[in-house]
Amino acid sequence: MKINLFIAALFWSALAFGQIRGVVQGADSVQTKPLKNVKITLLGAGTTVYSNEDGTFEILLGKQQPDTLLFVAKGYRSDRLVVTRSDRFLALNVVLVSGQLVQEIIVSKQKDAHGISKLKTLHVEELTSAEFRKAACCNLSESFETNATVDVSMSDAISGAKKIQLLGLDAVYTQLQFENIPFLRGLESAFGMSVIPGTWLESIQITKGTGSVVNGYESMAGLVNFEFKKPKELPRLGLNLYQNRFGRTELNLQGGQQLSERWHMGLFASGAAVYGNFDDNNDGFRDQALSNTFNLLQRFSYQGPRMEAQLGVQAYADQKIGGQSSYTKASPVGYGMQLASEHLSVFSKTGFFGKKPAQSLGVIAQFKYQNMSGLYGLRNFSGREKRGYLNVIYDDIIFSADHKIKAGASFQVLSLSQWAGQPFGAEVVGADRTEWVPGLFAEYAYTGNRLSAVVGARFDQHNLAGGQFSPRAHFKYALTPQLDARLTAGRAWRLPNFVVDNLSLLASSKNWLAPQALQPEVSWNVGASLVQGFTFKKRKGSLSLDAYHTRFSQQLVADRDSLSGAVVFKNLSDNSLATVLQAEFSYALLRGLDLRLAYKFQDVRALFNGEFQTQVLLPRQRIFANLGYQTRNKRWAYDLTYSRYSAVRLPQGGQGNPWGLLNAQVTRNWKQLELYAGGENLLNVMQHHPIIGAQDPFGEAFDATEIWSPIMGWNVYFGLRFTIK
Repeated sequence: MKINLFIAALFWSALAFGQIRGVVQGADSVQTKPLKNVKITLLGAGTTVYSNEDGTFEILLGKQQPDTLLFVAKGYRSDRLVVTRSDRFLALNVVLVSGQLVQEIIVSKQKDAHGISKLKTLHVEELTSAEFRKAACCNLSESFETNATVDVSMSDAISGAKKIQLLGLDAVYTQLQFENIPFLRGLESAFGMSVIPGTWLESIQITKGTGSVVNGYESMAGLVNFEFKKPKELPRLGLNLYQNRFGRTELNLQGGQQLSERWHMGLFASGAAVYGNFDDNNDGFRDQALSNTFNLLQRFSYQGPRMEAQLGVQAYADQKIGGQSSYTKASPVGYGMQLASEHLSVFSKTGFFGKKPAQSLGVIAQFKYQNMSGLYGLRNFSGREKRGYLNVIYDDIIFSADHKIKAGASFQVLSLSQWAGQPFGAEVVGADRTEWVPGLFAEYAYTGNRLSAVVGARFDQHNLAGGQFSPRAHFKYALTPQLDARLTAGRAWRLPNFVVDNLSLLASSKNWLAPQALQPEVSWNVGASLVQGFTFKKRKGSLSLDAYHTRFSQQLVADRDSLSGAVVFKNLSDNSLATVLQAEFSYALLRGLDLRLAYKFQDVRALFNGEFQTQVLLPRQRIFANLGYQTRNKRWAYDLTYSRYSAVRLPQGGQGNPWGLLNAQVTRNWKQLELYAGGENLLNVMQHHPIIGAQDPFGEAFDATEIWSPIMGWNVYFGLRFTIK
């Protein structure tokens, strides 16, 4: 009976409510531009939403009709609009007029901590700062611990580096961006996720499938965009302190200052150290590498009547020492791992507004320098990278705001020198490379009452890979006011680097057998999703179902099955694919008590040792559950997250066991202070004998890369967040 009532509630919500959406713009004597954070309230229904970065909004019309929409924005005259049932699916264009006599209204913006954007045509899942507070989130890789879409795993048992996977594919197939600027590419891709503090984050947007052609050609599995906190919105001082039982300490500082009416500055600083020399499995090796990391980011923002700009510079230094417990830098006796990384990058984002609404020209530029050197036992490696990036984007509308175009040109240049030694013999793998990649792109976006579409294409001329054409199309259709269907398809490509992409495989005695020539990796991705929102017993919920299939026409794979003593890198043609199905359900069980459940199935296969087999070390199934509770006065917050992973295939015919991960955290809030304490891996799951041949680390059988579950036991941590607004 309860199931029937629940299904009836879904249909009633679709029939009784109507969806109204549009864009809010602000007009003064100089220009008209989209307004974000505009408070939009249905007075009769008592529903409130806030406009997004591009001024768009979406709100459900309640049972009481007609009703009145109230638009309130700081510095602009408020406006009202009467709406009725006949206005369902209307695309409104609301223009608020600037006024000096408007009383300043201070409002608090509350967004969902986690959810799929209803407004975007592409399948975009957004994580906000409220989601990050559910866990310690000391670095970027740990920011996905309460998320079912992105998987996090350990790359090897020596360095302890973590990597992410999207749609069953490693992070190299996901385009990572920092506010639409290329991020964590090249040499820093192996360890960069653990260097950037998670407390710097404002939000994360996860796009499944091929993304927009405006952002580049490399989003084969998807795109992850990291939004850092903006200078204008930073507190005067923000402090985060973290300590866990394994001897990991972090101190993160951030602060903002208004330099003038139009200029703001933000400063981010971080220091982290791991000093705990633990060996809980008694194999003679540290369970985690010792490390020291210093990171500094300074950024500026400018907002004028005709242009906006973001400028910044980032620098960090990271040193790691791992291996046998007795191995130190001062006494390098036995098997050891050393890593030293230095990074410097400068970036700018500049936007120029045209005379017409929604007309603009954006210029994104970046220069990056990365230096890295170290060793794994007898294997030395080094690399030096210089990278430049330029992207020029023109935005405009055609006839009306329902038809938008983007067009532009990009240019990338890369100078990379790299070297990696073999453990046995005099062979050396690695090659220097220089890349030049000019590109052109164009994209058309249509926003109708129910149907929206984004269709684009780009052409890039690579000096090594030749000309590459990348068409992409995305569609969204509102079947009902609360049920959205999406379709996506597109082509993406990248030029692989078998040394950088597989740096963790140096933690073994296996030789590398590289192909004579590298070919570009090319994939086609198709996907579909359904997202149903509903209200049951006056509490909101959602159900999403999605399926994505990635087929590689060309892919470079690391075959660990063909030879027991070597990793064989092969160029495969039409012999690798990935299919991922995911279902996710969220519902507010009680006021302040939220439940999120998810199930994911992954079928990732390629040609290994002449057979079409499942990818090694990748679980085919994952079950996810997250339960969060916040008291009505918001002083206490409790979070519990559990993930269950299926067995994995190991190289040479082995199999890892299923396992589960349980994390929990409790937070106490005051006006300026938060205290939090939590536990990780509370079930104390540990992989027995994670290092093969640990007793003979310089022998031919040594391998520390077959990691499929935690190698460290239970952990407890505590910390504080202090803010002066």
